[in-house]
Amino acid sequence: MKDYPVKKNQELTVTITDLSHEGMGIAKVDHYLLFIENALPGEVVDIKVLKVGNKFGFAKVMKYQSTSPDRVKNANEDLLRTGIAPLSHLSYEAQLVFKQKQVENNLKKIAGMPEVPVLPTIGMAKPDHYRNKAQIPVRKIDGKLATGFYRKNSHDMIAIEDFYIQDEAIDEAIVKVREILERFGVKAYNETAHEGFLRHIVIRRGHYSHEMMVVLVTRKAKFFKGETIAEVIHEEIPEVVSVIQNINEERTNVIFGEKEVVLYGKSYIEDQLLGKTFRISAPSFYQVNTEQAEILYETAFDFAQLKKTDVVIDAYSGIGTIGLSVADRVDHVYGVESIPEAVADAKINAEINGIENATYLVGKAEKVMTQWAREDLKPDIIFVDPPRKGLDARFIEAAVNVAPDRIVYVSCNPATLARDLKLFAAAGYQAEKVQPVDLFPQTYHVECVVLITRKND
Repeated sequence: MKDYPVKKNQELTVTITDLSHEGMGIAKVDHYLLFIENALPGEVVDIKVLKVGNKFGFAKVMKYQSTSPDRVKNANEDLLRTGIAPLSHLSYEAQLVFKQKQVENNLKKIAGMPEVPVLPTIGMAKPDHYRNKAQIPVRKIDGKLATGFYRKNSHDMIAIEDFYIQDEAIDEAIVKVREILERFGVKAYNETAHEGFLRHIVIRRGHYSHEMMVVLVTRKAKFFKGETIAEVIHEEIPEVVSVIQNINEERTNVIFGEKEVVLYGKSYIEDQLLGKTFRISAPSFYQVNTEQAEILYETAFDFAQLKKTDVVIDAYSGIGTIGLSVADRVDHVYGVESIPEAVADAKINAEINGIENATYLVGKAEKVMTQWAREDLKPDIIFVDPPRKGLDARFIEAAVNVAPDRIVYVSCNPATLARDLKLFAAAGYQAEKVQPVDLFPQTYHVECVVLITRKND
């Protein structure tokens, strides 16, 4: 058996030297890494080792010998334990610096691009209660319906009512919906036995419109008094314009099933973004921080240096938020998205906003881009806003083949962004500058906008 410098259950005193990309404190014992929750750089702490692995271990703080000036006093430890707000113990100014450094580190280590300037992270004036969407598990605790969040790396639920980063009206609605369901004798889902009925309460609320959607995720299709319950939800929370039952019969961690039934009102809500109106259905992707999403997109448009004659491709177009927001500034927008429902929403959103110079297609971005290259479509600018896994190498190849002047990359994962920038560089496109934008205060996630230009031959 391998000998490690530390042993499980050992107690020792360490100095925290850094934060991991997930916001855990890092200490080294003879070059062996220990990750420690709720510990900040510069702090001297007494710890107990919880787990020892080949390359690193985990420990917990038993006592603080000294604390960082960046520590937030009286931080709610449940928010750290569940991972809802893993940086809420760190001052907001320090969070913004941490995120800028994360992006710089990825560019340096993964892309080999230490020279690309990473601008200071754009933060929020009020970095709490910003989320316009909540997905909350429902379980039975002490014989009653309870809502909260799972302890990290477990399925033990901690009952929580103030989620700190969610719109306060959503927090209140979760409690009210739970109370109504309790009144009607609705049974909570039991994950271990795969029994019971109600799995999750999902709520979306328009930042500007204040329209609210309540999705009740159930294990079975038959919902006794479902429509009556939905009516009561609307009566007691008048902002609710849509109540949907989503049916998920599988043993899975995935929240939504494929089938949904409208129990009350519409199958969507509407909200505004940069002055345009968007229809948002239950499974649609829509940025959860509307205020910062507007800054993120305006930064992207600024980087793109848009002209009235420009032809724009909006890859990974979703419900059309980027493309439709720039449509009146350019000649034509072509959007591509693999989810048919999102494309249907994008077309409706174009109609709602009176936009006629936008074309949306269903398909994988890399395939449609290749097709467009064959058809001699010559974009001036390509916007890409991919999921966390980043871009497919075939997409990068296809994008380079249509030879746009500028590519503006909106990323939610600095690691896959750095990997992709390396591929663009090898194909003759260089990253000019990176602007991190904090869409997820109190968490370690960060969005970035990158301007990528064609190198002059």
